[in-house]
Amino acid sequence: MITFCIALVMLVLGYLIYGAFMEKVFGADSTRQTPAVTMADGVDYVPMKPWRIFLIQFLNIAGVGPICGAIMGAQFGTSSFLWIVFGSIFAGAVHDYLAGMISLRNKGCSLPEIHGEYLGNGIKQFMRGFMVLLMILVGVVFVNTPATLLTVHFTPNMSVFVWVGIVIAYYLIATLLPIDKLIGRIYPIFGFLLLGMAVAIVVAFLVYRPEIPELWSGLQNRHPAAEHNPIFPMMFISIACGAISGFHATQSPLMARCMLNEKQGRPIFYGAMITEGVVALIWAAAAAYFFSPESGIDTAGKSGAAMVGLIADTWFPKAIAIITILGVISAAITSGDTALRSARLIVADFMHVDQKPIRNRLMVAIPIFVVTMAFLIFSLTDANGFDVIWRYFAWANQLLATFTLWAITVYLRRTKGGYWHLLTLLPALFMTMVTSSFLLVAEKEGLGRWLPRGAGYALAAVITLCILIVFMAKNRQKEKNTVTNG
Repeated sequence: MITFCIALVMLVLGYLIYGAFMEKVFGADSTRQTPAVTMADGVDYVPMKPWRIFLIQFLNIAGVGPICGAIMGAQFGTSSFLWIVFGSIFAGAVHDYLAGMISLRNKGCSLPEIHGEYLGNGIKQFMRGFMVLLMILVGVVFVNTPATLLTVHFTPNMSVFVWVGIVIAYYLIATLLPIDKLIGRIYPIFGFLLLGMAVAIVVAFLVYRPEIPELWSGLQNRHPAAEHNPIFPMMFISIACGAISGFHATQSPLMARCMLNEKQGRPIFYGAMITEGVVALIWAAAAAYFFSPESGIDTAGKSGAAMVGLIADTWFPKAIAIITILGVISAAITSGDTALRSARLIVADFMHVDQKPIRNRLMVAIPIFVVTMAFLIFSLTDANGFDVIWRYFAWANQLLATFTLWAITVYLRRTKGGYWHLLTLLPALFMTMVTSSFLLVAEKEGLGRWLPRGAGYALAAVITLCILIVFMAKNRQKEKNTVTNG
């Protein structure tokens, strides 16, 4: 419990100290007009109150990530606590804040446009397709999860496809409506519910006093299949939304289009990520106890969603347990619809389709939903369909965070000069190593079943080094051209 308390305090201090530092580095200007004012359209560019934007941003980026991801990451032991704390403060929150603020400064532009500006047109074209596909995968995951939970816990005699149809119909409505009509009104309520679930777990800590593993007990890999799941990179892929997630930066432009003051950026972007880190830390601590031999509870083979049910049923009265499960369902649903909304905006941005007429929104949204339904059918009818989609969604999510960190690093290098770009260069290098290692070391998802683990790490290191060399060479050339032209 001591480690948990220290980690909690560090997250709060990270927001107060490092968050304020990053705000100063970026140079947030309260006098600059925002896109919500200069480009108001009543659909996507709609001014909203800061507290409402914060709760929507928090709910959008969270979903079930800081719950199920943190739970499964806790299988690796107390090293998961370190990743949640340091990943949130120095990588995830910095990634979310700077991506959101760059979007805010550029008319609330979508993430591929930021990639294109700082990584080149080729990357922009690739990321447009890649990100639309990722948003569709997010939508699939966050239709499948709530539909399955609703069927298992509340309507076991009803086909899961009934709930799939209901959820997907809701997603289409939420994707098409102006952001302040549905998302802006009810999502803050769900945001409070997600926070309330975390508070309930903390209360359970005080009541039951579980023996949560301490850092000084060792950082050894406690995964039940540790031999096949090394901490690096598997834990860093499992815990994404609780530390750093590329999906977050796809949601930031939605909120950048609703802000009235650049000073709102730190609580909305940096603060929402730290809040998510707190939620992830709480669920990871709870799961770490349940996974430990001291709990005496059989957790073999249980998924993240199953662990939520186990924790709720063990510690909470029936009514609160049901509310907790409903909270997880709502968290999934409210990330799935905003993911598909992001897909609509990304496509509309690069096709230059005005989204004010409902006809144009339908024209962009319908093909996206058709592809989503095709993936959904695969995930529900193939025995391994959901597992395949989830694994590649998780990897693609972290790959997107890596690309975004590199784009932000170029931005800092160009606009701030000096060594400020090191603030994101180091996380970018780390995440490059993580995503490269996953493909080369993972036994199910990558080449790990054929390639010796040491060779996989070595190749990942070479890839990371090569990318660093290319980055340095391109920036030197850019600076040389600027001096020559100047």
